[in-house]
Amino acid sequence: MNCLRVFAQIAQVFLVFFSPIASQTVQAFTGTYGINYGRIADNIPSPDEVVTLLRAAKIKNVRIYDADHSVLKAFSGTGLELVIGLPNQYLKDMSANEDHALTWVRENVQSYLPETHIVGIAIGNEVLGGGDYELWGALLGAVKNIHKAVKRLHLANVVQITTAHSQAVFANSYPPSSCTFKDGVVQYMKPLLEFFSEIGSPFCLNAYPFIAYMGDPENIDINYALFQSTQGIYDEKTDLHYDNMLDAQIDAAYAALENAGFKKMEVIVTETGWASHGDENESSATANNARTYNYNLRKRLAKKKGTPLRPKNVVKAYIFAVFNENLKPGPTSERNYGIFKADGTISYDIGFHGLDSSSADSLRFSLKFKQDIRARRWSQWHSFLLPLISSLALLLLLR
Repeated sequence: MNCLRVFAQIAQVFLVFFSPIASQTVQAFTGTYGINYGRIADNIPSPDEVVTLLRAAKIKNVRIYDADHSVLKAFSGTGLELVIGLPNQYLKDMSANEDHALTWVRENVQSYLPETHIVGIAIGNEVLGGGDYELWGALLGAVKNIHKAVKRLHLANVVQITTAHSQAVFANSYPPSSCTFKDGVVQYMKPLLEFFSEIGSPFCLNAYPFIAYMGDPENIDINYALFQSTQGIYDEKTDLHYDNMLDAQIDAAYAALENAGFKKMEVIVTETGWASHGDENESSATANNARTYNYNLRKRLAKKKGTPLRPKNVVKAYIFAVFNENLKPGPTSERNYGIFKADGTISYDIGFHGLDSSSADSLRFSLKFKQDIRARRWSQWHSFLLPLISSLALLLLLR
């Protein structure tokens, strides 16, 4: 029994410190451009086809809203970096039960690493500021228990823990420098920010100039929302000029964070986009406006620049979304944010190409070849590692 115990301890040390998992550091976003892969639809391509689509578009950063195993398997060996989601309906259970949190991380994260590059877990979505007040109280506990599970499984240097917020957490956001968290939200937000500050997580913001413009079209210039030539706005308090609304929304979040005592925390945009079709009262939801916004956003992110208030913090954003999702509730615009249609063709041209049989077959063959090579290398690594572990175990026992 002593021999087995020593062997197990050494094996664990080696696998933690020398496996491909541990060689990574927490970096949930590579570059500046990512995309949200929502799946509230019954007519979209399979996860394997989505991998082909994203690789062809050279989009590496991907967020999903759950931990669907068919998606995790499809992303295995692809090099795509995936942030998975713990849906809101699990928050109360995860907050109340550490063992359940450990089981969830073990089954949905650890068992897929390192082949599937899971780089982050988003705990809930737009909880604070939402209508379910019980979830407000459960959020921090769920965050802490999932993080505790990640640490216990030696994945804290691989997987980043975050949660995304809507604009509903702010009391006001115009001008940007005046932004603060709502009085009812701040008592829940501050402890959450304190914990995220301790573990090095960013503030994740879902920011939609489209929604802001629709709410006040008489006083907001649509060109300002679409990154087009405009007079912009001037913030007297900071003496800063803004030529587009997204920068202003991000800096409003920075102002709220600074007001709450978290000046150094980074803001990452976890959702932004523009609907290409809407109801009669959503006249700005057109394919032309959606193309303009998303094309100009790509150009904005490619510059790798910060905002007027935080010029050194390069703006990073996940676009919403890969597909139009035909089963989403709400107004028509909610079902029409996709830069691709359900059949894999482009909704409008911003420089990406849709699925076509010849390029898809070629990319799938290349992907399978790379997966086979990775599997062979991993096998060779273990054939070298295991005899070494055995030798060290024997040496320790003979001491």
